[in-house]
Amino acid sequence: MYTFLIAVISTALLAVVSAQSTTEPITGIRGNATVIENNPVGKVYTATLPEKPFFNPTNPKGNVKGSISATANPNGIGVKFIVKFENLPTSGGPFLYHLHDAPVPADGNCTKTLAHADPYIRGETPACNAQLPQTCQTGDLSGKYGKIASDPFLATYTDDFASTLPGIGAFFGNRSFVIHYANKTRISCANFTLVSSNDTTTPIPVPYPTTKPTTLPSTVPATTPSPTASGPPVEFTGGANAGAASLLSLTVVFGLFFML
Repeated sequence: MYTFLIAVISTALLAVVSAQSTTEPITGIRGNATVIENNPVGKVYTATLPEKPFFNPTNPKGNVKGSISATANPNGIGVKFIVKFENLPTSGGPFLYHLHDAPVPADGNCTKTLAHADPYIRGETPACNAQLPQTCQTGDLSGKYGKIASDPFLATYTDDFASTLPGIGAFFGNRSFVIHYANKTRISCANFTLVSSNDTTTPIPVPYPTTKPTTLPSTVPATTPSPTASGPPVEFTGGANAGAASLLSLTVVFGLFFML
């Protein structure tokens, strides 16, 4: 009987573990991407593709034409992207585009932009699940919001995980974007530049409730001794002890005197 029960429980536990391992979404080593809530409002970054493509620069058709423009939403949460591309290659699609870690160097070499922006160290494999954008690479825009499958191509969307705030991993203003063939060959790339910086309406998140500081004054005096004219408490206590000791000594001396 006990053997049967153990077998049933073991089978159930194995089923639970198996279900967890196959349904858990892929995420980064540092966890899921977090929603950026304090983006400076009014800052606009734009990246425009150059005249000549990086791949096959002698192509008579010329380079893909287009740009990506991005600005924070009015509430400071996430970034609104406006993506425009045209004059795409006639084959090799659907095309991909991503934010990349490094800017395009002066020689225009797109391979020097390094890998996709990925501050949570998620990696490219397996492919991004658009239903769970927080588990994708921050820079995988086409993975989260759709590949380029038309010419011309226009897309507008908000990405909650990108940032216009310098100094954090999700910031893209000093980075670049790259457009790829479906096989990931890099076609062209461009750097983001700041074209507007009217950020006077930047929302500042409040880390604590505004009513919390009102409890502080009642606790401060309890931990801070108040000076008095008679000096610090330690010195006052020491003087009293010395007086008591002197009185006791005199009492003992007089007692001995009378006994003699």
